[in-house]
Amino acid sequence: MVKVVIGSLVIADTPRTTGENPEHVRMLAGALGEFPPIVVHRATMRVVDGLHRVRAAELRKQEFITARMFEGDEAEAFVLAVQANLAGGLPLSVADRKAAAARIIASHPQWSDRLTASVTGLSAKTVAEVRRRHPAETTRRPDSRIGKDGRVRPTDAVEKRRLASELILRNPELSLRQIAKAVGISPETARSVRARLLREEDPAEREPDEGRWTAEPPPLPLPPTLQPSPSLPDPGPDLASASASASADARRGSGPGPEPTDRSSVVQRLRTDPSLRYSENGRTLLRLMEAHAMSSEKWATLANSVPAHRRRAIANAAMEYAKGWRVVAEQLVRNAPHSA
Repeated sequence: MVKVVIGSLVIADTPRTTGENPEHVRMLAGALGEFPPIVVHRATMRVVDGLHRVRAAELRKQEFITARMFEGDEAEAFVLAVQANLAGGLPLSVADRKAAAARIIASHPQWSDRLTASVTGLSAKTVAEVRRRHPAETTRRPDSRIGKDGRVRPTDAVEKRRLASELILRNPELSLRQIAKAVGISPETARSVRARLLREEDPAEREPDEGRWTAEPPPLPLPPTLQPSPSLPDPGPDLASASASASADARRGSGPGPEPTDRSSVVQRLRTDPSLRYSENGRTLLRLMEAHAMSSEKWATLANSVPAHRRRAIANAAMEYAKGWRVVAEQLVRNAPHSA
């Protein structure tokens, strides 16, 4: 850090489109102690970060101010200015950040939307909108883009992912294979784009482990109300009596009704409903149902494979899961439309 003459500093090219805030300058001038160092671009002596501190120092009649010198080029200095203003002090307005994003897109066209978003404090979706609205700001079309993770990816792949995201938003009922065929990508890439849209992330970015799954991603964790207790007590005679009662009901035919011939087909039909597929709770419910969509014979096979010393614990957990599903079923029946 060095002491610089305030009169030698250049105040220009700030990310603040509305200029200085006089009230903030007066507040800083009245504060006790020395200001934190400002940042100055050595080549031009332009103030990169600390405009209001400089004005407050002038108000205090100071001749010098402490500064850290920045050695990069002017484009890098502007990026640093935006980052510094987001990190502390008087925050940039949304309009300022959007204007900064447009300028960074022009100076760093190889940066992905997600990387630009991390610098400007905007969402990747907003940066993508800025890019579409200011195509003339981009001086060249790069052959590749740098993601937030530092990886370089071909622009052609980025654009295809973006086209896929637009197609998904317009036609959410399309299957992954239909999306893949229309855009010219793999179904796995289409799955990744859809997953990122659901999480409101930049669809142009690849998943860190994309290509790892060949089928559906693993089920989400069970909701807290359906999670088994870490240590399960001995269920005692109540479990045996409940099981005997259920078996007797099944023999008498007084159970809830015949078992569906194919539970998995029911789940597959439900998965085509966008109102379930495109909400977090809906996807959780579908994955839980898919995990339980086995025939009675398969359930029996699983039960028979449980070691003897774990049967009571797993039986108790199964009873707790069953209670959870019963609560769900009763609530759905109560709230179901009369015409259903």
